[in-house]
Amino acid sequence: MSSQDKKDREQITTKIWREEAEPDNPFAATASYCAGYDVYGDLLGKVSFIEYLWLLFKLDPPSKAQVRTLEGLAVALANPGPRDTSVRGAMNAGVGGSTHAAALIASISIGAGNLGGAREVFTAMQYWQQCGTDIDSWINIIKNPPLYDTGDVWPEMEHTPGFDPNGASCPKPVRQLLNHLANIEHNDELIWLQSNRLLLEQQAQSPLSFSGIAAATFFTLDFKPEEAEMLFLLLRLPGAAAHALEQERMGWNRYPFFGAGLTLTDDPGPSTKK
Repeated sequence: MSSQDKKDREQITTKIWREEAEPDNPFAATASYCAGYDVYGDLLGKVSFIEYLWLLFKLDPPSKAQVRTLEGLAVALANPGPRDTSVRGAMNAGVGGSTHAAALIASISIGAGNLGGAREVFTAMQYWQQCGTDIDSWINIIKNPPLYDTGDVWPEMEHTPGFDPNGASCPKPVRQLLNHLANIEHNDELIWLQSNRLLLEQQAQSPLSFSGIAAATFFTLDFKPEEAEMLFLLLRLPGAAAHALEQERMGWNRYPFFGAGLTLTDDPGPSTKK
């Protein structure tokens, strides 16, 4: 190992990643290690994306049940659909001609908030940390919501986190996801949520939402609230990307949600831009 390699290793402090330099290029890696595993020698072709994602955050390989649980949640969150505001933000960017990076940034920005967004998952996880599976504690925290320190960025929650204040009843896909996750072994908190959903909805006066299931799942998997917030943002990006690209190809005149459509009274003609 060269003196420069030693100096770089001393300066880079991370338990997640380690690299060994190519003999002829100190800026290129000949081997990359994630949590001690050789990514291209030990992991490539042998682990799934979900297993690798887990390893990045946890630094230890997951159990089969943990993989099934996180994978199930990832599938459910991958595309919130064009009615979701975060996806709509990406679609707006796509149809408006913004860069592809801007479409993803728009989705993240809109999907980061307190209403169905990543910050709601963060706060709902704080509820789980405080209440666990004690129904009396849940009833009390719903009736007397705590005032967490949100700094100068986030406003206080205006509804019980994890529940949809605009919902009429718990949608079938939400119930299907909860049933699927609750049937995976060792997911005791999700079994508890499934058994107490109706009572909690009655107390919150709102139906359970995807963000509520996400928070419960991340809590079951022993993620921290800040990790859950990050993962929730990440796992919802595939749908935003796909819808943004589709809308970019279709153009503004086929943009959904316009009702009877738009009538252009001053058509400039076909674009000459190449």
